[in-house]
Amino acid sequence: MSLNQYFETHKERFLDELLEMLRIPSISADPAYKSDVAKTAEYIKENLITAGAENVEVCPTNGHPIVYGEKIINPELPTILVYGHYDVQPPDPLDLWESGPFEPVIKKTEIHPDGAIFARGSCDDKGQAFMHIKAFEGMLATDSLPCNVKFMIEGEEEVGSVHLGQFCEDNKERLACDMILVSDTSIIANDTPSITVGLRGLSYIEVEVTGPNRDLHSGVYGGAVANPINILAKMIASLHDENNHITIPGFYDDVLEIGSKEREAMNQAPFDVERYKKNLDIGNVHGEKGFTTIERTSIRPTLDCNGIWGGYIGEGAKTVLPSKASAKISMRLVPNQTSDKITELFQKHFESIAPESVKVKVSPHHGGEAAVTPTDTSEYQAAFSAMKEAFGKDPIPVRGGGSIPIVALFEKVLGVKTVLMGFGLNSDDIHSPNEHYGLFNFYKGIETIPHFYKYYTELKTQS
Repeated sequence: MSLNQYFETHKERFLDELLEMLRIPSISADPAYKSDVAKTAEYIKENLITAGAENVEVCPTNGHPIVYGEKIINPELPTILVYGHYDVQPPDPLDLWESGPFEPVIKKTEIHPDGAIFARGSCDDKGQAFMHIKAFEGMLATDSLPCNVKFMIEGEEEVGSVHLGQFCEDNKERLACDMILVSDTSIIANDTPSITVGLRGLSYIEVEVTGPNRDLHSGVYGGAVANPINILAKMIASLHDENNHITIPGFYDDVLEIGSKEREAMNQAPFDVERYKKNLDIGNVHGEKGFTTIERTSIRPTLDCNGIWGGYIGEGAKTVLPSKASAKISMRLVPNQTSDKITELFQKHFESIAPESVKVKVSPHHGGEAAVTPTDTSEYQAAFSAMKEAFGKDPIPVRGGGSIPIVALFEKVLGVKTVLMGFGLNSDDIHSPNEHYGLFNFYKGIETIPHFYKYYTELKTQS
């Protein structure tokens, strides 16, 4: 049986197995789901064993476990390390989901006429990580695995991969490889393949503003005591000027400016701003003056409030002047910026703009560095050839707006480059209600991955 015949014969089983995993609420950020995260790790382990991996282990960390497995067919051949994550974002707000976030359903959409899986983690990253296990299974079953493969699938990516660095340091020999393959990114469209060659870094922070030592009656104290919600709102608003330029002193000092030729080439990628606005139901795009939407979401740093709370938010009215107000803020960073420095600059500035009527607490959460992948390597050329064979056209190199801090970590600790060969779409609502992943994309990923193995092995053995 050929590899394609194997995939066609087992495609429904592959889908059923993915749906089973999507039913497990592996929310790494919420301790209440710790057992579900562990259950998902065991599910990954069993699937790797069934696929034919050896030395499969659920490796404990001081947080959630990492699943490891391998298949060494010949030590003289190249070794690919596949990275993915099985943890997912919290599904809130639940009332915006059209179906249960952990009750996967398949529905047809305009963008996914063949159907898409609606469930938390379907695209980010359970569905994409699972493609690698199924592609590996098919290659082994048809005796077409051309090189060695190792798997490292973690459960803390959505909370900053807190313990991954130490795991890599402690297991350098076990994780030794020639390159790392990751599918946690997207393509431009189902008829326009692309390869992510750059990612932004991240600094994630929580702030708390405290006024009086208790909630107060807004009639008795209003106008005489600072309202932390009002103060916090003003402070956050002041972080951008009228051109949507971030106002933190020193924030742009290390930003790597992109030349006009590269910017021009970047904007040749297919992008329909009217369709973009229609899809998001917005009147117009918004962002830093002097840059296009493509540039704003890839080569420019950003600062966004991700959540804000305080006071009374229940039914009806309660005339309260709250004691505290809080917010979560993330900053996407570009090459040459470092998360530690930006976090320090933010904290210093945020504390400096607070009036004496309140106290401010700044709590850094996690961060990571930006990464740019060269396009003149055998790793990239293998990805290019694989995508071209699967899609029938040349893939476009693009810079992604998201952050995968482990890319810089892998290069620092393991000394190898990473290829970001994802198959999701930016419209798949990852991190949002109604996250989904196209069946076309799921199966196209399984089809493409063996091509990458083939081309990469050929290039490495010829060099």
